[in-house]
Formats: sequence, C-alpha cells, structure tokens
Amino acid sequence: MEKIRHCIIRPHNPLKLLSQQEVAGLAASNKDTMGLFRNCALAILNTDSQEDDATQVLATFADFDIQLIPQSRGLTLEIHNAPAQAFVGGKMIRGIHDHLFSALRDIVYTAFIVNKAAELHFDNSEDITDAVFRILRNAEIVRGDVEPNMVVCWGGHSIPRQEYDYSKEVGYRLGLRGLDIITGCGIGAMKGPMKGAAVGHAKQQIKDGRYIGISEPGIIASESPNAIVNELSIMPDIEKRLEAFVRLAHCIIIFPGGVGTVEEILYLLSILMHPDNEQKIPLILAGPDSCQAYFDELETFLVITLGEQVKGFYQIIIGDPIAVAELAKNNIKATHQYRKEKQEAYYFNWPLPISHALQAPFIPSHKNMANLALHSQLQPHQLATNMRAAFSGIVAGNVKAFGQKQVAKHGPYALHGDRQILSAIEKLLQSLIRDKRMKIVEHSEHYTPCYSLHSTN
Repeated sequence: MEKIRHCIIRPHNPLKLLSQQEVAGLAASNKDTMGLFRNCALAILNTDSQEDDATQVLATFADFDIQLIPQSRGLTLEIHNAPAQAFVGGKMIRGIHDHLFSALRDIVYTAFIVNKAAELHFDNSEDITDAVFRILRNAEIVRGDVEPNMVVCWGGHSIPRQEYDYSKEVGYRLGLRGLDIITGCGIGAMKGPMKGAAVGHAKQQIKDGRYIGISEPGIIASESPNAIVNELSIMPDIEKRLEAFVRLAHCIIIFPGGVGTVEEILYLLSILMHPDNEQKIPLILAGPDSCQAYFDELETFLVITLGEQVKGFYQIIIGDPIAVAELAKNNIKATHQYRKEKQEAYYFNWPLPISHALQAPFIPSHKNMANLALHSQLQPHQLATNMRAAFSGIVAGNVKAFGQKQVAKHGPYALHGDRQILSAIEKLLQSLIRDKRMKIVEHSEHYTPCYSLHSTN
C-alpha cells in the first residue's frame, strides 16, 4: 500500500472553537481522545476506499501517526504514513484536508465542551437531544436561515451497480428539485444520491448545494467519507448519529442495504410507532425493479414482528426515480406546512419524542446481546427498539473493530427470544446472506455468522 511518509497541514479556516487552552489541552489529552482522533483521521484519509473492514484498515496502516502541534495562531497537524490516495501532486486533496479538521473540531467539542457541561445529564433524554443539537450547531450544520429541504438517504455501502445507479438517479432528481442530501457519508447508497444531486444542482445552477455526511468513530473506518461530502460531522456514537439524522430530516429515503440498513429502519419505526408520537417522519423505501424481492422479504419480516399496522408508516416505490423525488418534494412541502402551523423550528425537530432506550449507547457485549428481549408480548415500538439493538450488534460483529474482537474472543453473539420472532429474523438474515449483503471475509465466498439464535419457547 503506497503511503505518504510525512506532511504538515494547517486549517484553511480558523477553528473557531479552539482557544489556546483547548489546543494545549488536546495536545496533552489522554490516549483515548487522541486514539479516537487518529482512527477517524485515518478513515478520512482513506476516503473512497473500497475496504470495509475496520480491522484491516487499521492493520494496513499500523504505522500511521498524526500529532497536534500547538502554535500561537492555532495548531498544525503533523502526519506520518498516510494513504497516498489522499494526495495529488504531493498536496492533500482540499476536501479531505477540511474533513480532518472537521473531525478534530467535533472530537474536541465533544470531549472538552459537551461531556464536561455541568448542565447536561446523559441519563436524561432532553439533555442528550441538547447535546446532539450543540454538536451540530458547533459544526454549522444546523442553520436557522433555510427552509425545509433536507433529504436523509440511507442504504447499503456495498451494493450492486444497478442499485448504485438507481440511487444516483434518485439523487439527480432530488437535486433538480433543489433538495439537499444527508447520508452516512460512505460509498454505495450513501454516495450515489450525493453524486446525482451534485449534477442536478449544477444543472439548476445551485452553487451552495449541501452534501452532509454524518458518521461516528465506530463505523467511519469501514465507511470512509465519499468525495462528494462537503460538510462532515463525527457524532460520539451510533445512537447520537441516528438521532442527528432524524432531527435534521425533512424526509427520509431508504435504499436496499444490509443489517445496518435494517437497524436504521427499526430505529425509525420504534420512534414512529411509539404511542407518545403524534408526528410523522415521511419515510420512503425505494429501489430498482431488481429489488422487488428485497422489499417483499423486508416487509414480510416487519409485518410478522411488528404487526400489519407497520405498513402505515412508510411507502414503497419500486423503480421510477422521478416518482420518488416527487413524493419526497411533496413530503417536504407537507413538513414545511406542519412546522409553520405549529411554529416549530425548520432546522431541528425538537418536539419529536425519542425514548431514552434509543438514545443510550448500546454496547454490543455478549451479555448485552444475550439479555435483549425479543418477545411478541412487547409493544411494537419496544420490540422494534430491541431488534434495532440486535441488528446493531450484528453490524458491530461484522465490521466494527470492537465487535470483531468480541466475536473472535468469545464466539458468535447469542440472541434469545420467541420462536416466531427469531424465525423472522433468521429468514431475513439468510436473505441478506444469499444476496451478499452481509460482510464476506476476504478470500472467501461465504459469510461466517457473528450471531446465533436461541428460541425460549
């Protein structure tokens, strides 16, 4: 793997949040904070890589190092053994350069401001939401001067060409309608809508199009930012990342994907099906004609586990990218009207109730996975919350460094629950394996499960 042995970079724009004490404090901070920044920095420098194994990325660049050099005017970054693909003509690509300082900004702000704010208590839902808002505001992603136009696009990062082309075509149609895109910032169904929207914006001579990427330290190495992202934010964990998406969204489109995409769908349905929620988040499930079976199997799983009423919380469109974009535009108009009538903020969905069970970080240890209640006696929103955690654990076991280490040390995660629920989960997982939407180990054509299912009835 070709590497750039040494370089020094400075921010193009001042890092407004960094005082002299903060710069000095970060340079002298504990190993965890600097280790977190190192891993995020490596992922950013690995932008547009096709490698989706965090452990492999870290191993390949084990000699990568990044150090902060405090100066009176701010700081510089000294980098050793960086991926060569981040450079052109010996200079770091401008977008990647800026993303490095975005990651630094978010990690500093979380470590030195949010986590130490005396008025915030993370056992309280309102305070967690406030922390999410503060991080996004500090990153200037939350803007009060724009009307609703944010479409969140979710979907798989490793998808067939026809699905990528479809997501790009949908993005193009969204861009023609002046809509901005938020994704998880990776490749595949996260890159396609941004790339398409960029062309749509260019045709409409929209020069300030926004392509917002939101990631978190545990996933960024396996889903490095794509080259279209022009605003990047690193949230502290997956739960705050998911909350950031739904608080910013005016409409959500979900393309086909693997377990991570199912996790996102369950997260949304847990919110939408909660009895305290009176709001609607416009949700569209969309894919090319070749994905008819995918959505049939997904919907069968959702109906078996959450009941027939689940169909009322989303719309499925197969093919017809123009119809997807038109529906998204109409949904955003309805969202705009609703918030205007209720005198609610356009830029951040404050009133949306999100339970603490969805906000508290779920650590995919073997004990926590085994203790998840997957029973039909639960209310649908509660079961969706627990299934979301189960799929989050499977994502960790597949691609996150922590989960991979846990599975390597202790074996597959054990999930326990009703036979009907587990059977539906297993059938869906097997369909994802069949379609190669699950992590395949390099040099192998077979998926090695990081989970096992055990019926309690």
